[in-house]
Amino acid sequence: MPDLPTPKDATEAALFSEGWDAVLSYADLCTSGSLTAHQLATEAFTLGMREVRAAARTHVRGAGRRTARLPTIPALLTAVRDTAAAWETEGQGHKLDPDLRLWLNSAAAARYASRPLERPVALRGLRDMQEADAALLWLAEVEALPLPAVARRLGLDPATVAGELDQVRTLFRDRCHRAHLDTPMDAQCRSYARLLDAVTRSPAADTPDDLSRHLATCVRCAEAAACLRLHGGGLPAALAGGVIGWGGLAYLERRRRAAEVRLGAGRPADAAPAPGSGDPEEEGSGRSRVLRGGLLAAAVLLSALALGVSMMPSGGSGGDAAAARDDTATARDYGRPVADPSVSTTRKPASPTAPAATPSAARTTAGSDRRKTDPEPQGTSSATDDPGPVGTTTAPTATCSAAYHLVNQWPDGFQATVTVSTDRPLTGWDVSWTFPDGQQVGQMWDATAHQDGPHVTATAADYDRAVPAHGTLSFGFLATWQEKNRAPYGFTMNGKSCATG
Repeated sequence: MPDLPTPKDATEAALFSEGWDAVLSYADLCTSGSLTAHQLATEAFTLGMREVRAAARTHVRGAGRRTARLPTIPALLTAVRDTAAAWETEGQGHKLDPDLRLWLNSAAAARYASRPLERPVALRGLRDMQEADAALLWLAEVEALPLPAVARRLGLDPATVAGELDQVRTLFRDRCHRAHLDTPMDAQCRSYARLLDAVTRSPAADTPDDLSRHLATCVRCAEAAACLRLHGGGLPAALAGGVIGWGGLAYLERRRRAAEVRLGAGRPADAAPAPGSGDPEEEGSGRSRVLRGGLLAAAVLLSALALGVSMMPSGGSGGDAAAARDDTATARDYGRPVADPSVSTTRKPASPTAPAATPSAARTTAGSDRRKTDPEPQGTSSATDDPGPVGTTTAPTATCSAAYHLVNQWPDGFQATVTVSTDRPLTGWDVSWTFPDGQQVGQMWDATAHQDGPHVTATAADYDRAVPAHGTLSFGFLATWQEKNRAPYGFTMNGKSCATG
């Protein structure tokens, strides 16, 4: 597995965190197991960040000359898709979602590597915009960030960002219209081009029957219609489906659900993050509920036109559990933690209500019941698994197994993941461990962190409390180290010792 690129400054560190969150979310959709998702995300993130940096250097050298490139997050998501395609070519396709493999070998996937004029209109339209405008559109429409948060990230005036977004939407429409006219098309498509432009400009305009029949059979014109029609809430689906390709709509729905969980918990949508937290708290937006209806309608239209395949398949019985076992074996090749037998592993974990770093985007891995979209929010119940009998003096058999994976390390920091398998069903969980060398956790995703000296407790986020029997849970974090960075020991879940390996 290649090493992740090292953040070079505070700004890039924030970008590193936000980009990794998006990459991991999409990689999880593309794979069949938790550790496999991390492998794909790591490889794709390395590739994507190198390309982003190279494009930035090219842009600086060519100051005053406009270069066409995607904003950072869609560029990283594209790297996930390209890395998955490389896996399929190199004989590692068994690690990918079966439906993704079918798509990768279809004409739909070939379009993304074909001549520029034959690529999806949304992709060409976004690339043809100034990067700052394209970033504003993507963050607001696809990542579902509220406008005050988008303004902070891009250095815009919060009082005027809504007006700027309206202008950028119109600009995107114009770029897509021009891209559609530049597309090689037959005489029938060409004859409908002007009519398509006219009927998509106004929400009150009726679509003639002959144009409706044409859009039902022509993928290219239907794609253009989705990008040109700014009203109706279909723009996010058009962007995600056109730029990402396979899984675009599922990725979009995942972002919406994460936003709804945060809003449902009563968190202010425009609350500022804690200094240095790198917390993408802005993913929630009141607009998400309005756009969701448009998303579902657009999904029906685009699915009917073969713009994607089934985005949210469920795994076969036991399939994910087997994949997780295979992935755990792979993780051992990169090194596994060795528990320190001299240290007690029965230390009481920190309270789930203790102050914690805010988690990143939603993600749950749950054995054979794992779905490709996140489950509905589970509420704020803090119930855990059955504590079992009390008062016995015989050490109980471990009901959980923890695997620690050091993903990457740089001179003063590192990134790691923890995966825990459980024999019992859970409705809430916290995982604790002890660092031997004074490591300090900075940001954690898919759980919230609390650290007391060397002792760390990761508590389930609201969206991933439930884990079925024989399922797995997984989370990751960024941390700092000095002099040594040995693996942690003494893993427990809900106060009970976990086997390691």
